[in-house]
Amino acid sequence: MKKTYKIEVDCANCAAKMEEAAKKTAGIKDAVVNFMALKMKVEFEEDADVTAVMENLRSTCKGIDDDFEIYL
Repeated sequence: MKKTYKIEVDCANCAAKMEEAAKKTAGIKDAVVNFMALKMKVEFEEDADVTAVMENLRSTCKGIDDDFEIYL
């Protein structure tokens, strides 16, 4: 399953870090962050609990940049 989320991130470097973190998150098959559009496209593993995966990713990204937000 693929979903697109609106995000808030302050710089392109942070966006790249968020994309890298998303790709390493359990339950996520692939992720692409578009800094200019402030969107994150996520492809989930087949059996993933989307809500739990995204809460985990939000927590991880907040550790990288406190101002980061994913609008679920």
